[in-house]
Amino acid sequence: MAEIQRQVGFVIDLNKCMGCWTCAMSCKIFWTNDKGMDHMWWMKVNTMPGRGYPKDWEKMGGGYDGSGKLVLGKKPTMEDLGGVMQFNYEETFYGGRGSQVHLAPKKKPTWGPNWDEDIGAGEYPNTYFFYLPRHCNHCGKPGCAEACPFEAITKRPEDGVVLIDETKCAQCHDPMCRAGCPYKEIFINDFVYAAQKCNACLPRIEQGLAPACVRQCPGRCIWMDFLDNEEGTVHKLVTQWKVALPLHPEFNTRPNMYYVPPLAPPRLDENGNIDESQPRIPMEYLRSLFGDGVDQAVDTLKQEFAKRRKVPKEPSELMDLLIARQWKELLGPFTKDPTEVEAISEAPELTSEA
Repeated sequence: MAEIQRQVGFVIDLNKCMGCWTCAMSCKIFWTNDKGMDHMWWMKVNTMPGRGYPKDWEKMGGGYDGSGKLVLGKKPTMEDLGGVMQFNYEETFYGGRGSQVHLAPKKKPTWGPNWDEDIGAGEYPNTYFFYLPRHCNHCGKPGCAEACPFEAITKRPEDGVVLIDETKCAQCHDPMCRAGCPYKEIFINDFVYAAQKCNACLPRIEQGLAPACVRQCPGRCIWMDFLDNEEGTVHKLVTQWKVALPLHPEFNTRPNMYYVPPLAPPRLDENGNIDESQPRIPMEYLRSLFGDGVDQAVDTLKQEFAKRRKVPKEPSELMDLLIARQWKELLGPFTKDPTEVEAISEAPELTSEA
């Protein structure tokens, strides 16, 4: 694999994500709105704790073991993804049965990208959940690339974006990339006989325009920038403050999507009084997601929050970074207005010969 000159990275503040799915819908409309892509959600927002999308992806394996050896895991099935739901449009709108029928899937679904939304965990009054947006991590050591027997998956030297050459991929009838990726971020398009995934909105960033998910987030919770830009928010949150952490670092693929871990209101005792003895979201659970560094990250966040709550307030660079008062602070160097760039196709042209 070519030597990487620079690497783009993403930071998502889980304390600001409201689970609105705007990032996912913008990606869906822009990239996966074509034949063979109905089941694809390159960006999705799952409730955690939860089984996620694909269902139980965290238990499917993949990535590298402690010695750096690739470990192939399970490849998600269409059932794990929930399949493609077909609805009774004809019967509902043109069947002449009025209120006797309502819009519903023709076949009862078993799973989907938002199946266990807002269920969470814990017992009342200390229940908890948070939202976790996910797309391809554009890993520094992508297991999908090593697993591919046709060298169809590569990293671009200029920005580290992981791409799939669909022409080469179409030679493969049993895509092992999905077994190598521990995050299960690769989908199969049976119409073009190729694997497809998030491409970091490459046609946009090549013209200086931020990815759709970053630019459309109404909660200002997603940042994108080059990790070596020491003046950028992404670098500062990941390297300087160390409050943005990779998801499942034990997969050893060096993911380049980082998360500011979620905080929560304090626990309540049986009398409804505040109980500060332990956090509402168990630290054991956060460690299972983000590794041991999450303890320090949470402590740092709490300390910096406390500075701004004092009277009078104390300054906090970290809080200023996370607030992002100017929305262009989220975009790194990709700040161009969409009206200033050439038209970008909403999705690649798909043909059965591709």
